[in-house]
Amino acid sequence: MSNEIKNNLREKFLRGYANIPLNARKEIILVLEEGPITWEVAYFEVKNQTEKGKEILKKLDELNLI
Repeated sequence: MSNEIKNNLREKFLRGYANIPLNARKEIILVLEEGPITWEVAYFEVKNQTEKGKEILKKLDELNLI
């Protein structure tokens, strides 16, 4: 995945996250081998541009959630 695509997905995610009600941010949006991922966990990983964040973006894109 190119950097441009990653940045595009990151921007889509961050815009979407900003529009989610505060109480919904604790809800699970994805389950990885390591366990469930909430909007809050996803935001932390994506914001800090971790490898886990890249994996989360890829999976959310595959599921058409972003």
